[in-house]
Amino acid sequence: MRAAIRYTIAPLDLAGHVFAVSLTVDAPAAAGQRFLLPAWIPGSYMIREFARHIVRVRAECRGGKVALKKIDKHTWQATPCDGPLTLHYEVYAWDLSVRAAHLDQNHGFFNGSSVFLRAEGHEHLPQVVEILRPEGDAYRDWRVATALPKLKAKRYGFGSYIAADYDELIDHPVEMGTFALASFKAHGVPHDIVISGRVPNLDLPRLAVDLKKICEAQIALFEPKSKRAPMQRYVFLTLAVGDGYGGLEHRASTALICSRADLPVIGQKEMSDGYRTYLGLCSHEYFHTWNVKRIKPAAFAPYDLQVENYTSLLWLFEGFTSYYDDLMLLRAGLIDEAAYCKLLAKTINGVLRGSGRHKQSVAESSFDAWVKYYRQDENAPNAIVSYYTKGSLVALALDLHIRAHSKGKKSLDDVMRALWQRYGRDFYSVNGGRGVTEEEVETLFDQATGLTLKRTLHRFVRGTDDLPLAKLLSAFGIDWLDERKQGKPALGVRVAKEGKDCKLTHVHEGGVAHAAGLSAGDVLAALDGLRVTASNLDALLARYRVGDIVVIHAFRRDELISVTATLAADDAPQVSLTAQDKPLAARRLRAAWWK
Repeated sequence: MRAAIRYTIAPLDLAGHVFAVSLTVDAPAAAGQRFLLPAWIPGSYMIREFARHIVRVRAECRGGKVALKKIDKHTWQATPCDGPLTLHYEVYAWDLSVRAAHLDQNHGFFNGSSVFLRAEGHEHLPQVVEILRPEGDAYRDWRVATALPKLKAKRYGFGSYIAADYDELIDHPVEMGTFALASFKAHGVPHDIVISGRVPNLDLPRLAVDLKKICEAQIALFEPKSKRAPMQRYVFLTLAVGDGYGGLEHRASTALICSRADLPVIGQKEMSDGYRTYLGLCSHEYFHTWNVKRIKPAAFAPYDLQVENYTSLLWLFEGFTSYYDDLMLLRAGLIDEAAYCKLLAKTINGVLRGSGRHKQSVAESSFDAWVKYYRQDENAPNAIVSYYTKGSLVALALDLHIRAHSKGKKSLDDVMRALWQRYGRDFYSVNGGRGVTEEEVETLFDQATGLTLKRTLHRFVRGTDDLPLAKLLSAFGIDWLDERKQGKPALGVRVAKEGKDCKLTHVHEGGVAHAAGLSAGDVLAALDGLRVTASNLDALLARYRVGDIVVIHAFRRDELISVTATLAADDAPQVSLTAQDKPLAARRLRAAWWK
């Protein structure tokens, strides 16, 4: 094998949550080798400063100590040395998420971007990593799960793995422990399901059957003729906890976290809301195999993981993925039409609830992801819109518009396939490693559909008006009903339990609480002299009518305040969608959309 960068990683202190990592460069830079750790991880657009978890680091060459100088928050430089240079360092791993690393006596997990320093100038070389088992008999049953190609390791075993370059190395998360395992093939490609954490009576066979349907539906969407997947193997890595939700995409795997109650139970055949949510999460991350891992915005080709990478296209890469995740559940036959309408309505209600949608477009939301979406505060609903949720509604509106104006001959599916063929499938050979630009996206929409969509696309993507979804859906025989005016009195707030107290987490602009002068962070004490607790606010409000005047006492920090409020009807959107059998033309359009 030609020259390579060699790593080892071992669980050093499970109770202290520390990995020991070494990195060897056979031919270090003559002027002194530099090492850098990424500041963020692709798919999670926020600077996370992973280097802050490096506890200590030292370097050696031919048995002698080599001085290291820290250049900035995530960069170290070694003094020049003649011969192989080895770095030894320790990484604190106690981030129970899909983004970094976690280690204890029950399992180990890491993303390469949080544990593997990059040897500057050697990123193009093969990267070999030796994954070591924790010491002690208690861990002899531990296994390894990763999509990283094996070198000398056995399947699911500790040992050596290899990546073609540094980018590939950090795009394969690793799970180690005593996990549940199931496998299936989707259009001939092996897929593994790995579930870590205690999950009594887990129905793995059902999960394998359901995920197979989702994966095959997505492969067929992008490659309807060949049914060829873009990877040779895929791994779903799931950590089941008491309460959790999240996912992060990778080129041949996904890291997921979910509540164990969301996973299917042996003997229970119904589709619970939690299980549907989990399947939707799997569907979302799997769709990213094409849309963002291979079809990329130009700003991500290649990634610069030391600084923010700005793009206004996350509405396409995250929003469109959010649209297709639930749609694929329907097309795979895992949910029915009524359930899909309910999921659409939930997304619509969520977007319409925040006034921030009138202040920020999805293009602006995409660009500001680094400082706004991933750093939301108590004013977020009043100031920003999600490129995930409104982006999914933009995809819905465009799909319906294309289908209606082409008389069912074209759809958003054609746009996604065109993106795949031009900017994904033959990414490196055709485009020289660059991604798609905003101008190319606009051109491609017209070319793929035969329609003139630039003005519509601009209005939906760069505008802040509400999308004409009710009108668009009606052409497909779906009735839109908003019952918000029939709502009971409400304060226009979001609350959270804080012990027995009722704390305001968000105050919606223009609502009753906002007009009365209440703020996020206030703790409600009493309403008309009756104590407010975390569990009785709705019951108290139910005794009043719209237009009644009430006195509210609350604590702001440690000071008691009193305000007078005029109760108004709950203005939270209550949209429901219902598919009708008639007219026939609308039903046929809908059938083509949902098939």
